[in-house]
Amino acid sequence: MHFSEYDTRLAAYAAIVDEEQRLLLTWWNGEGRETPCWTLPGGRVEYEESLVEAVEREVLEETGYVVRVGRPLAAHSFTAPAAGRDGRPYKSVRILFSASIVGGSLGTTEVGGSTDFAQWMPLNRIKALDTKAEIVDVAYDAIVTDSPTVRPGSTLAP
Repeated sequence: MHFSEYDTRLAAYAAIVDEEQRLLLTWWNGEGRETPCWTLPGGRVEYEESLVEAVEREVLEETGYVVRVGRPLAAHSFTAPAAGRDGRPYKSVRILFSASIVGGSLGTTEVGGSTDFAQWMPLNRIKALDTKAEIVDVAYDAIVTDSPTVRPGSTLAP
């Protein structure tokens, strides 16, 4: 498919692990169209933002924390035939960064958004979560191997 025939969504996420070996997750409410699930703090990169600025903004909105963004940990993409806006196919490109907390306190600051709350989850419980976005597994794999990765994309059925 030619790039002019689909939309692209660029997103940036943070993998934040504390000293107790817990990963910071957010509860995505599904926005009334999909099944709610655990995900990472992060999301769409706005037109005028850098990837780092997007991570900083999204983490603050979704968790209440101010972060320092570190190195890229992983890249992941997926496609969704005819599932984008206006029924167009789209490709989601997601970049995962390490990050560390430098301020703030736990609590979602966005109002009426897609994140209901944030919670620390022990790393040893991540794989067993029933309802989680694929980006959580991407983060887990990158954290456990401690090396940057590019994970093959997947295609979501319409």
